[in-house]
Amino acid sequence: MKIAIIGGYGKMGRWCADYLLQDGREVLLIGRDEKKLLKAKQELGSVEVSSSLEAVKGAEVILLSVPIDSFEEVVKGLCPYISPPQIVLDITSIKEIPVRVMHKHIKNAVTLGVHPMFGPGARGIAGQNFVLTPTSEKERALAQKVRQYLETRGARVSLMTPVEHDKMMAIVLGLSHLVAIASADTLSSLNKIKQTKIVSGSTYKVLLTLAESVISEDPQFCASLQMNLPDVAKIERLFQKKIASWVDLVENKDRKEFIQRMNTLRERLKKEAPDFEKAYQNMYKLVEGL
Repeated sequence: MKIAIIGGYGKMGRWCADYLLQDGREVLLIGRDEKKLLKAKQELGSVEVSSSLEAVKGAEVILLSVPIDSFEEVVKGLCPYISPPQIVLDITSIKEIPVRVMHKHIKNAVTLGVHPMFGPGARGIAGQNFVLTPTSEKERALAQKVRQYLETRGARVSLMTPVEHDKMMAIVLGLSHLVAIASADTLSSLNKIKQTKIVSGSTYKVLLTLAESVISEDPQFCASLQMNLPDVAKIERLFQKKIASWVDLVENKDRKEFIQRMNTLRERLKKEAPDFEKAYQNMYKLVEGL
């Protein structure tokens, strides 16, 4: 089976290409920048490369790994070269817009929204989460095949609608990224990152790793998440209010209320997360792997 990856010289595109090559698939990388294509070919080895979308004619599966801001332009350019029984998958971190765009323009192939819930630093897909967003019977049938492929390789797969996916990602990605960015901004402003690393404990190591890892990502990708996920600003405003209320407790030295609120949160988390008690040990496992 030949799989064409459009945007294949990007970090996630290259990761997918490398994984698929190891899995015994033929891989074709397609992109506009010939220098980046040749560099990717040198790094990956046995891949085909092309700067023309027409090259997808020879592939059974087409994987879209392009920024959300240029997604529709790429899909429109791709359409003349797609024919049955080709399959088109997108792996963007947002699903409602890409799925709607694929439905609008791609009429002669089955499409499916796919979200790998990890970045290009992952060693493989075993233990990783994937979300599939089928919206029709044909897509649901394809989703079951994709699910079987992923689960036999150790991945965990969830199915939901594109709208449900994006609402979840506003929390899972939108909020977590903002926490990391704001933390990085705060730590940088204090101008003591070098010193704090020397004396850091486990909690701080996790915080700093989160902050640095998000800041190391493509700013355009992070901006696209923040600007396109539904209600993300509303969620982040709630976080802002919560931060302010905890700061008030600290400033007022309201020890009793601080402890009471923490105890209330602990009980709520216990109910919502059955493995809550393992969190402290899990943090140390993360730190030991750094």
